[in-house]
Amino acid sequence: MQQRQSKKLSPADRLRQREQQKQGERFTILIPYLIALFSGVLMGLTVAPFGAWLLAWIALAPLWVLVVSSSAQRKHSFPPIPLSLAWGIGYHGVALSWITGIHPMTWMGVPWLASLAIALFCWVFISLWGAALVASWAIAMRVFCRSIHNGFVRVLIGTALWCALEALWSAGPLYWSSLSYTQSPHNLAILHLGQLSGPSAVTAAIVAVNGLIAEAFINRRDAESAEKNFIFSSVSSVPLRFFYFGSAVALFITLHLIGFGLYSRPLAQLPQAALKVGIVQGNVPNEIKLYPEGFRRAIEGYTSGYLALADQGVDAVLTPEGALPFFQDAIMGSSLVTAVREKGVVAWIGGFYKQGSSYTNSLFAIAGDGEIKSRYGKAKMVPIGEYIPFESILGGIISRLSPLDEHQVPGSPNQVFDTPFGRAIVGICYESAFSGQFRRQAAAGGQFILSASNDAHYSAAMPAQHHAQDIMRAIETDRWAVRATNTGYSAFVNPHGKTVWISGHNTYEVHTETIYRRQTQTLYVRWGDWLTPSLLAAGTLAWCLISCPVN
Repeated sequence: MQQRQSKKLSPADRLRQREQQKQGERFTILIPYLIALFSGVLMGLTVAPFGAWLLAWIALAPLWVLVVSSSAQRKHSFPPIPLSLAWGIGYHGVALSWITGIHPMTWMGVPWLASLAIALFCWVFISLWGAALVASWAIAMRVFCRSIHNGFVRVLIGTALWCALEALWSAGPLYWSSLSYTQSPHNLAILHLGQLSGPSAVTAAIVAVNGLIAEAFINRRDAESAEKNFIFSSVSSVPLRFFYFGSAVALFITLHLIGFGLYSRPLAQLPQAALKVGIVQGNVPNEIKLYPEGFRRAIEGYTSGYLALADQGVDAVLTPEGALPFFQDAIMGSSLVTAVREKGVVAWIGGFYKQGSSYTNSLFAIAGDGEIKSRYGKAKMVPIGEYIPFESILGGIISRLSPLDEHQVPGSPNQVFDTPFGRAIVGICYESAFSGQFRRQAAAGGQFILSASNDAHYSAAMPAQHHAQDIMRAIETDRWAVRATNTGYSAFVNPHGKTVWISGHNTYEVHTETIYRRQTQTLYVRWGDWLTPSLLAAGTLAWCLISCPVN
């Protein structure tokens, strides 16, 4: 019957039919890439300010299925790089879309179109840089898991590889969107795993649960899979997908119970450790910040805020990154430092420290006598924004975004910041993404966190993510955190990650809270990220045992 019908078709109809078939085949080929992109976008919706954190526990599973399944099928194999790039672009593109808020930069003398081009370049570049991590993971999974049919071993190896790549990326100059921060600020219980081994513990939990869910889908054909999974040879009557899915649920619950146990521990808040701290959020727009009107507003706003807080009996006042956008000589001659001498209340002032033709973005500790007692220089600078990577190559293409003529340099990686109340942990803006900066200072005796930032360059999503990063750092180090920002969000965060107070956005704020100095040391502070090398060692051993034939 079908043959007779096909004979009745005209040549034009047959041509049209073939074109329709080709279009259907093209669409079928695109489906895996659309799935990867869509699941990456879902992962992007987990971060602040969207906060759909629960999606993180399933959003990686589709990519895992595509990478592992296609590697085992020669007929319908999809190259891992495009698949992983699609997922990575979806995740990082959504999560880091706030970077486009740097446009327009006409206030800096950058033409409107050039400003748009810079903003788009930055967005594309950082999205691709994050996607490169995902692509590296997919390639490694192809290489190491091609001949491995045991899903649990694949989950072990896949988790170890992802954690190792995040550790590698975080050692570089450009880093922000670890999978771990998808859980901040809402899932405080799981974030307490950071006290054990830092952000890698949270990342490992997310990847492992996603991997087990993916393996449940991969092993849905139980009869075929049972032959390849010797572990289940004695219980092959039970569908394998139930083992994997049940393991995912059990791991998810167990890890949250462990985190909740850490979260539920009472905080020791001794009266002698109390410290009453005030913050001033100056709300000086970047458009005027480095011009006479901005200078005037900064000096007036921070001086009046300091005086108001001093009258409330605070022990110290924290100001944001670059609160007084001057070099140290001008800062020492400002009305704010004059007020410090009059009131005798310690002030931590953001400004610039000049050495020759270079300067460092710094936080100065001004004691009650009006003298600088300590200084911390920002060690992690923003690529392109504060310096140009490969400047000899790119310097002529990308203009430095800072309008200052001097050359910004990083501070020493081994700084300490002493105050009259004990040693503090300092993070200036971008450094909040680098947990190692905070761990090192906590191990060196830091008793509380001072985070000074200026997020006014970006869209409103950035301050929310920045606050989420500082919540993680407070939990990991078991320290109180005081956040002072230029335009928001300034905040006080306790060691369990609870936000005691948070400011508005684009508002002038003066606020005080009592924090408590702490000298505890979490496992992460003492040992650092011990989990990643442990996972790599276990994954390597498992791979060798399964891949290498035994004579």
